[in-house]
Amino acid sequence: MRLKLAGSILSLVLAGLACSASAQDQEEVQIVVEEVSPKVYMLTGRGGNIGVSVGEDGAFLIDDQYAPMTPAIREAVAEITDEPIRFVFNTHWHEDHTGGNEDFSEAGSLIVAHDNVRKRLAAGQLMSFLGQESNVPPAPDVALPVVTFDHAVTFHINGDELRAFHVLNAHTDGDAIVHFKEADVVHMGDIYFNGFYPFIDASSGGSLEGMIAAVEQALELIGEDTAVIPGHGPLSNRQELESYREMLAGVHERIGALIDEGLSLDEIKAQRPTDEFDEEWGGGFIAPEQLVEMVYSQMTGK
Repeated sequence: MRLKLAGSILSLVLAGLACSASAQDQEEVQIVVEEVSPKVYMLTGRGGNIGVSVGEDGAFLIDDQYAPMTPAIREAVAEITDEPIRFVFNTHWHEDHTGGNEDFSEAGSLIVAHDNVRKRLAAGQLMSFLGQESNVPPAPDVALPVVTFDHAVTFHINGDELRAFHVLNAHTDGDAIVHFKEADVVHMGDIYFNGFYPFIDASSGGSLEGMIAAVEQALELIGEDTAVIPGHGPLSNRQELESYREMLAGVHERIGALIDEGLSLDEIKAQRPTDEFDEEWGGGFIAPEQLVEMVYSQMTGK
């Protein structure tokens, strides 16, 4: 499972958000539907985890993976509801979470996201990762969010209250967390990579400090029984999210202290500041040394 997820995210950051597999390969990926609570589901396939609220008001999707996955996503949603997909909410701008926007919009779904998601999709991006850069072209107008918000927006749908709120400079500068109040579910987007080191898109305004602050904001809403949908990785809970927060804070503290001592990147890498966390978190596509490089670059601007 972890290797499959790693391959998906690796294609995002190293190939300009274009999947390394062919469209046909993506279309053949099976969408797995997991019930999170009554009326709420998590869909996994190729790309970010999708949250779904269903009921008489229609289906509400959180993220929509890569464009070629749209038919499989539609089929999966049709298995759990006969109602149309009324809303697609983007947690941030990356294509493994927004690639289906065009198809869903053309079919009548309303796309919603933070202001910065629309801005970045409309403008296109030069995305940098560990010294490599990729040009991401502007999205077509039909793929852009129609409704955008600054701080927060609330949806009253399917007997629940879904509150989406912006968190500052975390995975990107347009991240939003979605809280299903009645269902007691929180969708974290790519603020939370469950089971492996995260990718922090500094070229899109992301920062480790913001990731930590965003997780802490989410934890204020999350109880012992709350289901937590991560952007990547298996369905989670408060205890696992707390462990993730401790890892992020520990990495920040150790690398920050070495930077303050005036050590160079190579000297910091030689100190192996992530050793304590590597066994649990280092098995994904971001290797420990790459995490150090990413955090060092983000914290120093070098």
